[in-house]
Order: sequence, then C-alpha cells, then structure tokens
Amino acid sequence: MSNISNALSQQACTRPNAVALIIPKKKTASGWQDERLTYAELNEQVEALARGLVVKSIPKGTRVALMVPPSPMFFIAFFALMRAGCVPILIDPGIGLKPLKKCLGEAAPQIFMGIAKAQWARRFFGWGKTTVEQTITVGARWGQATDRGLMALGRVHKDTAALPTVDAYDPAAILFTSGSTGIPKGVVYRHGHFQAQVELIRDTYSIESGEVDCPTFPPFALFDPALGMTTVIPQMDFTKPAQVDPEMLVGLIQHYGVTNLFGSPALMNTLTRYTQQNEIKLPSLRRVLSAGAPVSPQVVERMHRALSTSADIHTPYGATEALPVATVSGRQILSGLSARHRNGLGICVGKCLSANEVKIIEITDAVIEKFEHARQLPIEAIGEICVHGPSVTEKYWSRPQQTALAKMTDGSNGIWHRMGDVGWLDEDGRLWFCGRKNERVITDSCVLYTECVEGIVNAIPGVYRSALIGLPRKDDLSNELQEPVIVIELDSHADQDVVLQEVQETLKLRPWTAQISKVQFRKKLPVDIRHNAKIGRAQLARELAE
Repeated sequence: MSNISNALSQQACTRPNAVALIIPKKKTASGWQDERLTYAELNEQVEALARGLVVKSIPKGTRVALMVPPSPMFFIAFFALMRAGCVPILIDPGIGLKPLKKCLGEAAPQIFMGIAKAQWARRFFGWGKTTVEQTITVGARWGQATDRGLMALGRVHKDTAALPTVDAYDPAAILFTSGSTGIPKGVVYRHGHFQAQVELIRDTYSIESGEVDCPTFPPFALFDPALGMTTVIPQMDFTKPAQVDPEMLVGLIQHYGVTNLFGSPALMNTLTRYTQQNEIKLPSLRRVLSAGAPVSPQVVERMHRALSTSADIHTPYGATEALPVATVSGRQILSGLSARHRNGLGICVGKCLSANEVKIIEITDAVIEKFEHARQLPIEAIGEICVHGPSVTEKYWSRPQQTALAKMTDGSNGIWHRMGDVGWLDEDGRLWFCGRKNERVITDSCVLYTECVEGIVNAIPGVYRSALIGLPRKDDLSNELQEPVIVIELDSHADQDVVLQEVQETLKLRPWTAQISKVQFRKKLPVDIRHNAKIGRAQLARELAE
C-alpha cells in the first residue's frame, strides 16, 4: 500500500462500523457527549472530497496549504488531498505569524485550504499572495469553493471522476520542522516515507487494530486510521501542551478506555503531577509515547505510578526528517541509564530500530556530499548522529543549501540524514544524545555539550533546569572559542546561595567542567511553549552578550 489514505478504504471494507473518530463535546455526569464517525462514514467523506477535487481539475502534485484545527475535517481534508494526489503543506501555527508567512512563501502553495479564520488571516497578512490560485473554505455553509461544495460535487460524479494513481515515490506532503532549534524547514515526504513510519511504529510498539488512541499532537493522529485505531481528539490548545487540563485528559482516558497516549514531555509533566497528587490510576493504557524533547526520570517515575505493571512510557528519538530512529522505555531509563545522565554522559535514547542504520561521524559544519567521505568514529566517541533507513526523507523544499548540509548519499544512492545532534553509541548498541551540534561550546581545552553539562547541574537539589551557553571571547581573533556559562532556573523555595555553592563545587570535580567559572541565575529560562523543554539557548546567549 503506497498511499496510506487507502488504509481507510481497507478499514471501511473490513470494519465499516468500527469507530474511527470520537470528538468529545461536553462533560456530563455520566461521561462525555460526543460526535462519532465510523470508518465507513469517514472513508465516504474522504472519497467524496477527493473526487470533488478531481472534478475541479486540480491536478496531481498540486501543493495545498492546509490550515484546519484538529477536527474530523482535518482528517478528511488531509486524506482526501493525498488520495487526489495533491501535496498538503502542514505548518505548526505555534511558530508565530512572521515565521508562518515565511514558510508559506517558501512552500508556494497553489491552493489555500482552511477554516474561515485562516482565510481571513491569509488575506490580512498576505500569506501566499503570489502563488495561491484557488481557495477552499472549510466549514462554510454554502458555495462550491468549500469542503461541502466539493464533497457534493464528488458524490454527483462518484462513478466518473477517476482518482489518479499514486505510488510510493510520489510526493505526499511538505511538513515543516518546528523551528525550535533553528529555522523552520519544509521536509518533503514521499508516500513511501509515511508507509514506512506506519510500519515502524506499529511493529516497534506492538500496536493492534481496534485500540483507542488519544493523540495530543495532531500530526501523529494521522497514523491512526492506517493503524486501525480509534482516535479520541482531546479538547485543548495544541500549541500549548503544558497548559492542558489534566482532569479533562484523565476523564477522556477513563471514559473511552484509551490504550495509547501520545504527547510532549511538557504535557506528560502536567498530567503526571496531577495523577500523583490525586493518586489516580490509568489501567486502560498499554503504552505512553512522548517525543519532541527529553523526558525527565521524575516524569517517568510519576507515569509509572499511574500505569499498570504491564504498561510503560516510551521515548521515540528522531526528527521530522527521520522518525522513528531509536526508542527507549521508561523502565530501561530507571534501571540505571538515568544515573549515567546525571554523571554527564548524555541522555540514552535507546537502541536503534532494526530497519535503521546509525553511525557517528566526526563533527563538522561543512557539507559532506558522500557518506564515504565522512570520518566514522568508534564506539563511545562523541560525534554527529547520522541515520539511514526507510523513513529517512531526501530533501527540504526550496532549501538546497540546507539539504546539502543535512544529507549524504552512499554508493547505492541511499540517503543518510545528518541529525544535527551529537551523541555516541555504547558497547550494547544504545544511542546517547548529548545535545544539538550548533549549541556545542568550544573552549581552549575541549568541547562542551549541553546535555552532558546540564545533566550534572540539573541533578543538584534546588535546580529546576539549566542551560549551557557559549559567549564570544573578546581575546579570540578567530571567533571560534567561547566562554562557557551555566544559567540556572531554580525550583520554587530554593536558596540561591546554597545552590550556587553546590554547583560550583560540583563543576570543579571534573576537568572538563571545571573551566565553567560563570554561573548565572534567571527567574525563567526562555523555552519553546510548544515543548516547554527546548530551551532557547541562542536567545539566552544574545541577551547575556548585550
């Protein structure tokens, strides 16, 4: 199956009355009032919209900016576009208005499909004004240039509007990276990449058809129909996961018997604090998946208290360009791996999936065209993480320079993706993450990595979180060397003087951290609100350099 939207057709044939989507509307004394769509109903609407697009002479390969919030129409529109051979463009609205406009300008959509609010914003801010030729308004009550109008048209021409053939090598979507640690870039997905991700996720986590998923990150929910899962869409602001209402989330899990929960570490932190304070158990959950940033051992411990002994929390490692690469379970983290993090060895992200090949290469900021030109490093040596596998994408949209910096080809024309992360492999084949390559701090005697230093500092009582940054050195004419500074956000009620003394004494114990002589405190470290864990180190460095 090259086009995962066809998985809907299969589910509609084999399990037509199985519930595909549940949209909770209102909490009641007995549970929730909701709206539901079966697989047969969902597939019929997808098919109608796809054929409506064909009748409107929208050709295969047309780029469509899709700005629809999590809802039934988000699923219907995305799968209909794929079934019609169009290329949906997905951009996280949480990146901000200015970056959003820039991303749309780069993606050059030919069609803008969105709710009325998004259409208004498109006109007001001039999104895609030089490339958008048609608009499709989602949720409007009348007009052919609406989702309803196109579906009506598709039903009329059900037997005559032939859908195009789409294979694994055809472009499927352009998904923009979050931009939380760099510029947002449009990752070009082929249909084969989506199919590979579905298979890797299903096989790695033993997901079975008929399970119930509560995804708090909308793009992940798009895999659910291909996995045969029922999707429960939570009531929340998806751009601010840390502000989720944990009581609502617990209510949904318990009422609908949710077996799979996906969310950011920030959301898991909020949820597990609530479950611990109220001694809540969530026995229906078989697995919890958390990605986007490292998950702290404290969150893992709290989650385990809410789960049954047969369930676990897992942390898939990867990026928009290549996901999943590796995975580690919470029970593995707590078995001793977290202690190594506190000792400055980085964060263990687990063993690489069998379908992937991971290598560590010497760190360089230069382009490496051929994989054989990269210098591979031995076990336990820190370098840049590179991956080759079925879900590894090939390029960024309209960014040839970034593509050249991130991709390498091997002798069989296979694509290797340079993750932009630094790390190392241990003797058991586990991958350890040490931080972002562009956030490393280069000193006279060594290179310091964020997760290695911060892991030590964060283990000190009274430290809520910390950030290693490098400031320019005025005495360095080469502009390569930096002065390391550790910036700390304290726990509430922590004594700053006591923490400062403990941090300074701890840093002196190791030769490579002893050179960090500057320690500063901030009431709040700048973080990406979508993750509430990815620290804005570049912003922090600019502020301290002023």
